[in-house]
Amino acid sequence: MEFFKKGGKFMKIREIMKSPAIVVRPDETIEKALEIMNKEKVNGTPIVDEDNRLVGMIVKADIYRFLIDPGHYKSCPVEWVMTKEVIKAQADEDILDAAKRLRDYNIIALPVVEGENVVGIISFEDILDYYIERHTSQ
Repeated sequence: MEFFKKGGKFMKIREIMKSPAIVVRPDETIEKALEIMNKEKVNGTPIVDEDNRLVGMIVKADIYRFLIDPGHYKSCPVEWVMTKEVIKAQADEDILDAAKRLRDYNIIALPVVEGENVVGIISFEDILDYYIERHTSQ
């Protein structure tokens, strides 16, 4: 757990989160969401309304499950597939808390919010990259 510490204190999510987060609107098509995720090389993205308020989360696995049943991939909106009960984080939380939440809920990323607005995202990969960087630089 020492690798999550800096100066004796646990590092905060804001120190390694990606900001701004790549986001998608709920009315975008599933096809468009997947194009964005592939282009940006992310496995999930927060869904935000026109005021940048978090309304959902979508990950590639959600889209792939949807694709099993052929249908309206090119026309169905993201809101048909997105998770609406989103597990999220605050920027000033400890990274260790984010890591535990990712593991406990078996999810790949947490939107980082201030109030209702998305300010970033932290993923399993971000935490792993941080660990690898700290571990190999010592």
